[in-house]
Formats: sequence, C-alpha cells, structure tokens
Amino acid sequence: MTMKYIWLLDDSLRVEVYYDCNDCDYSDNICVSFREVAAPNEKIFAADETNIYLTPEQANEFALALIRAAKQSMGLEKTVSNMDDPE
Repeated sequence: MTMKYIWLLDDSLRVEVYYDCNDCDYSDNICVSFREVAAPNEKIFAADETNIYLTPEQANEFALALIRAAKQSMGLEKTVSNMDDPE
C-alpha cells in the first residue's frame, strides 16, 4: 500500500511514512522519510532526504502523540504535561 505524501512548511518538506519490507529482518522497519525541496538557506535538514526508522512500538507511540496533540489543538481533549519529559 502506497501512502500519499504529506506536504509541510509551505510545500517545501515532503513526509512519507511506510513499512520498509526490505528491512523486515530489523525491528525498526517503519520509515519516516523527509525530503526537502527548499532553498539551501531555508533547509532544516543537512541532506535533501533524511530517513528515520522506527520500531512498530515507537511508530504507534508517535502516532498516538500526534493524535493527542491534534485533539488538544481542536479542543477535544485537555492539555496535560508530559510526565516522561526529563526537564
């Protein structure tokens, strides 16, 4: 299944999330791929493409955190502090 790209930062940052079947022997086989098409002085990553590999557990935790933040932003859920924050 191919995922539709998510475009961020005025369409200068393309995000793609997918299961990388070529890395199925590794536990971190879910890829979050960032590709920038911004001018060099506006880039946030050093490379044009940066990939972060997550385990299924990390991907699920990340997805749930995004959903929680979206619900809070829409006023559907109360904002709570992060108890895992080391600060």
